[in-house]
Amino acid sequence: MAKFVVDQAHSALGFEVKHMMVSKVKGQFGSYSADVEAADLTDLTTASIAFKIDVASIDTRNEDRENHLKSADFFDVENYPTIDFKSTSITRDGDDYKVTGDLTIKDVTKPVTFDVEFGGKGTNPWGVEVYGFEAEAKVNREEFGLTWNAPLETGGVLVGKDIKIKVELEVNPAA
Repeated sequence: MAKFVVDQAHSALGFEVKHMMVSKVKGQFGSYSADVEAADLTDLTTASIAFKIDVASIDTRNEDRENHLKSADFFDVENYPTIDFKSTSITRDGDDYKVTGDLTIKDVTKPVTFDVEFGGKGTNPWGVEVYGFEAEAKVNREEFGLTWNAPLETGGVLVGKDIKIKVELEVNPAA
């Protein structure tokens, strides 16, 4: 098994959620670490993948919203500073993959499956092999204890239940 590193300058860990039942709020986490090991990343079924996300690095382009998300109403970063994911199985789905693993938010761990598309393999101008992947999963935030909400005068709620997690990765062999 070889170790691979995520090129964070060419990767992103993001999310989107319905806002006021009419639009979407998007955000990302700027700080995270990843452990990726595989015999061959052109066949992701050989891989073991783990992520640790620094929740305090959340960026939604709105400081007030970010501070609320970091509070005990949502992520409670003082007590739960990371979101963690560890793969438990990886299977082929045609040319793509299903990566299932344990996702831990706050003190709740649940299985989540990401639909993963292999973007390809190339060699950068410095002779280093790079691999690209895009992944997406949908989770119900309330199942992870993120239950805060506010009713709207017109009916409905301020924040949707379903969160789309979107991951874009460029990885290369560890030096």
